[in-house]
Amino acid sequence: MLGDTIGATGGMVPASGSLRATSAGQLACFTVEGLIRAHVRGMHKGLTHPPGVVWYAYNRWAVIQGITGVKPAHGSDPMTGWLAKVPVLRERRGSAPATVAALQGGKAGTLERPGGASIGAHGLTRALPAGLCTWWQSPGALGASLAALSHGGSAMAAAALGATMIHLIDLGNDVAGAAMRAHHMPHGSWPGTTADTLAPALAAAEAKPAQAAELARLAAGNTAHGALLGGVYVAVSFPEREQVRDALLFASSAGAKHAATVAGALLGAAHGPDALPVDWLSRLELAWVADTLARDYVTQVEHSPSGAEYVEATDPHWWGRYLGG
Repeated sequence: MLGDTIGATGGMVPASGSLRATSAGQLACFTVEGLIRAHVRGMHKGLTHPPGVVWYAYNRWAVIQGITGVKPAHGSDPMTGWLAKVPVLRERRGSAPATVAALQGGKAGTLERPGGASIGAHGLTRALPAGLCTWWQSPGALGASLAALSHGGSAMAAAALGATMIHLIDLGNDVAGAAMRAHHMPHGSWPGTTADTLAPALAAAEAKPAQAAELARLAAGNTAHGALLGGVYVAVSFPEREQVRDALLFASSAGAKHAATVAGALLGAAHGPDALPVDWLSRLELAWVADTLARDYVTQVEHSPSGAEYVEATDPHWWGRYLGG
């Protein structure tokens, strides 16, 4: 979330005032909310399909923003739960054309039949939270499936690799180690993806670290694959806990805003929230929202406060926060 916001500043981070959210940050919030709801549904119904539940979360995002041509899914109330009531999430903060086009079409894409041909960066950035989802298929498969809701081709591969890296970092690997392990996994691990590789980013980080020209080469075109390569290059070039600020400023100053998003996610996963610059984090518009979602995700997976099919709820309000029906 912080990397996305800093990336959008183009390296000109204001000295004071709120650090504004972007459409990519908004969508990432709805990804996490969708994953929580999907887990709730699984606990109560005995079956669930996270990509489908996340699709409905994106539908709510579009409806509360008043985006033309998007109607509430199945006539449902888009204001259920708490997330849709956050004012900043109802504001237009940049475009997400491929996501919006798929939602306007009204049909979620799948790995076998992707929802669009776009290979843009949003297919990756909004799917990164899948890296922390280990209770349904693999994080890589889920990442690819979330991208396929509206994107296709190399965007699905980038989302699979990005989510896998987040998962590997969560297991204790550093960024470089996670990239190497993800790179050497057989590309057939994620049906429907292509054999995109992280090799260019790893080679550049070893031979020419922290060079703007290298980042521009890797992250050219605002594609999901370019954002992943650029983000890995930045994170491996600035691997230390105390280098997070330098990493994000380097990426954003080079005009690689989506690479900054990916680098921020990788470094945040590696070092934790305490490593994030406090002067930025305290002004981050979606800081409270992101923190609440992260905590609630862990709480849901570990404790299921709304209960389960044959288990009573320990929190009578949880179902109202995350409707799993």
